[in-house]
Amino acid sequence: MGLCDGQIGYALVPMIARGIMLGTDQPVILHMLDIPPAAEALNGVKMELVDAAFPLLKGVVATTDAVEACTGVNVAVMVGGFPRKEGMERKDVMSKNVSIYKSQASALEKHAAANCKVLVVANPANTNALILKEFAPSIPEKNITCLTRLDHNRALGQISEKLNVQVSDVKNVIIWGNHSSTQYPDVTHATVTTPAGEKRVPELVNDDEWLKSGFISTVQQRGAAIIKARKLSSALSAASSACDHIRDWVCGTPEGTWVSMGVYSDGSYNVPAGLIYSFPVTCRNGEWTIVQGLSIDEFSRKKLDLTAEELTEEKALAYSCLT
Repeated sequence: MGLCDGQIGYALVPMIARGIMLGTDQPVILHMLDIPPAAEALNGVKMELVDAAFPLLKGVVATTDAVEACTGVNVAVMVGGFPRKEGMERKDVMSKNVSIYKSQASALEKHAAANCKVLVVANPANTNALILKEFAPSIPEKNITCLTRLDHNRALGQISEKLNVQVSDVKNVIIWGNHSSTQYPDVTHATVTTPAGEKRVPELVNDDEWLKSGFISTVQQRGAAIIKARKLSSALSAASSACDHIRDWVCGTPEGTWVSMGVYSDGSYNVPAGLIYSFPVTCRNGEWTIVQGLSIDEFSRKKLDLTAEELTEEKALAYSCLT
């Protein structure tokens, strides 16, 4: 298990060690990577992991060397990235992340276990995943994904609160597109389990205006709202969602249920091939498959196209930084 440390990493490692990511019967060895100035703090995290005496934790590697961190890992959760700061243009951020992901991708390419699964969390997650693929050409496209499960879970939470039902009774929301403010949280095909059977979310909510405005904007802007409230970005929910993403990818999605993952587009739903785009997927035997045949109405089509356009622009910007 390899990852880059930080706020999300600090929340994530105990979840992994407890079996939340890979199951309560799966022993794990944690590889934690951080930048040299954080080496002492990283060692402190290692000490805490030892002190917690997690039964499933069979070893901890805490390092500032990407090669050491990536050697032999079966799952890599890429949490580290360069955040956009005041006064920075998008290209400046992209250029910084190209440098970071070039180094880490090269280490994964040469030293990770065969068939290593990669989850990119650091923003811009979709485009960072594309950059990683450029520098790790031997890692199959299907093994490089990005996190939109956080947005998926946020959408589940909003519907749960709106309908005053258990979140576990809500399923099959969809996050289409980019992990950004152009993403499209879609409940057209979502359902809720009720005493009278499964009911469609749009019928239960019975408020089309909210579903097409307030609901969408709340999910899109949830990260900013948390920063405003906490004065820090989402860490606990991001770590939990990363566990959900990997667990379903490795262990499979429940029958009749799909989840949202940022994966390579094959042209499904008229999304340009070659983008890493969030789709509804099912997982089985460690493989994801895009759900096919869902109806897309005119309102949704415009949303899907808008977020695809943004990702196409981001891809072009990222590739301009490669030279």
